[in-house]
Amino acid sequence: MNRKKTHFIGRKIYLGLILFLLYAPIGTLIILSFNASKSRAKWGGFTGKWYISLFQDNAIMNALYTTLIIAFVSAIAATVIGTAASIGIHSMKSRARTICMGITNIPMLNADIVTGISLMLLFIACRFTLGFSTILLAHITFNIPYVILSVMPKLRQTNKRTYEAALDLGASPVYAFFKVVFPDILPGVVSGFLMAFTMSLDDFIITHFTKGPGVDTLSTKIYSEVRKGIRPEMYALSTLLFATVILLMILINTSPKEPKSRTKDPSAKQRRLPVRQVIPVALILLIVGGGIFYRVQGTSASNEQVVVYNWGEYLDPEAIELFEKETGIDVVYEEYETNEIMYPKILSHAIAYDVVCPSDYMIQRMIENNLLAEINWDNVPNIKNIDPTYMDQSKSFDPENKYSVPYCFGTVGILYNKTMVDEPIDSWDVLWDEAYKDNILMQDSVRDAFAVALKRRGYSLNSTEVGELTRATNDLIEQKPLVQAYVIDQVRDKMIGNEAAIGVIYSGEAIYTQRENHNLEYVIPKEGSNVWIDSWVIPKNAENKENAEAFINFLCRPDIALMNFEFITYSTPNLEGRKLIEDEEIRNSRIAFPTGEDLKNCETFRFLGDDVDSYYNELWNKVKSS
Repeated sequence: MNRKKTHFIGRKIYLGLILFLLYAPIGTLIILSFNASKSRAKWGGFTGKWYISLFQDNAIMNALYTTLIIAFVSAIAATVIGTAASIGIHSMKSRARTICMGITNIPMLNADIVTGISLMLLFIACRFTLGFSTILLAHITFNIPYVILSVMPKLRQTNKRTYEAALDLGASPVYAFFKVVFPDILPGVVSGFLMAFTMSLDDFIITHFTKGPGVDTLSTKIYSEVRKGIRPEMYALSTLLFATVILLMILINTSPKEPKSRTKDPSAKQRRLPVRQVIPVALILLIVGGGIFYRVQGTSASNEQVVVYNWGEYLDPEAIELFEKETGIDVVYEEYETNEIMYPKILSHAIAYDVVCPSDYMIQRMIENNLLAEINWDNVPNIKNIDPTYMDQSKSFDPENKYSVPYCFGTVGILYNKTMVDEPIDSWDVLWDEAYKDNILMQDSVRDAFAVALKRRGYSLNSTEVGELTRATNDLIEQKPLVQAYVIDQVRDKMIGNEAAIGVIYSGEAIYTQRENHNLEYVIPKEGSNVWIDSWVIPKNAENKENAEAFINFLCRPDIALMNFEFITYSTPNLEGRKLIEDEEIRNSRIAFPTGEDLKNCETFRFLGDDVDSYYNELWNKVKSS
């Protein structure tokens, strides 16, 4: 008896462990949705503000409804087309059927990225404008094979003689199909629809390659936020989705069954509307009604627009709303994560962006490849507010200041925890100090990582000398056992949460971390570092150039520059905007606004050519794989 009891307890513990591993991440997400702090590493108290903020965030809500609409419409279309295709394939001879089923299987066995890129190239070749319609077409194409493979087994189980008998009795082919064949294959059709809906709802790769500006699904929205840190509103949304799924499962599995009755009363059946029928109808009404509401809400009577391509969370949404209100020009806004993701889109001319915000070295590359239009300065009178220091600095990548307007600037330096570091830091050497093993965070960026190693040895961070790069590579390999992690913006949360003693970080992130953890200190090492400038440019194929110049001019206004500085915490080169900063400590901060002495050994990244870039990437792969 004891043995059976022990076995029973063991099974319970095992089941409990499995459930814990499955639901602990979801539980963590739910807890974070009620955390007053934006940082995952710090508990700021209980709050429900993220749920309120969620429903006020048009970007997230539009992404949610776009996801649901695309999933629902593409699943319906794929189900109709896939079912019709299944019937056609089923009626073929054995050899032709085998060939068609083999062709159907290829997209399912193929990598999603191949399908996504292929569809993108097809749309570009056919001169389709990437946007909602291309995503929908791509999802329908992607889903059809899943419907075919769900319906075909049911068709094989049908009795062909029953259908022929219905025809012999005078039924039309259509009537005979819906009365005889369709009820038999309905489970397969429903299964195909659900499969298509689920695959579309969960898809990222296909959507990523076929979407255009201003169109986001939840997957692409979340992906765009991963590098900079997912917003708490996303935790709230995920919690609501999880709660909705749980509620639906409870309702479906506990809905009362109709009692068996010997008396047949048709009116009795009409009086009962089972929960299982109400739920799908409610979902359809929610998806379609909500989608129409948000589409109509986002539609403006104005025909004027400007298409903006910018870094994630790099512009205050209220500034966009103010621009639209003042000018009557609609802003179609899209975000990217890295310069390297942005550049191929501009190069391909697949989308006509009007305003883009690349970094210094990428602007140089775009100028060299004739991708930018000269700015008409008569349309940008507010350029007078930009500090001449940064206009001069911009000449390192835009020699005649013809193509770019500085928007934000900053440095790369060392953030350290004064309670975990014995003495003040002033050199890159500390990143090779074995006393801080497993307490060092490095940037997971080829140019930033090599900049650290090169400047430490007194070399230029734009070095192309094989010997210097080889020594820098060896130094990074030597340092690797001391590094806790190679990260991007995750360094922010780790340093706030005291998970590391030292981290390489951007100055704008350093300002934010110091607000959350007063024990953190930022320094530009004495050997020098990277001073970067992100600037607004206008692609050569822009369709709304004057609107783009109006947008840039608007962002150069002192009050708007202040608004954006307070939103993103990255330093503004707008001299008049800086004067409006009320907090004297921030206004005079050497982190936000370093002096000439701080920057004396600093350099701006330059584009070194495709061959040198490839060599840098080769060396970086060697470091990461060692």
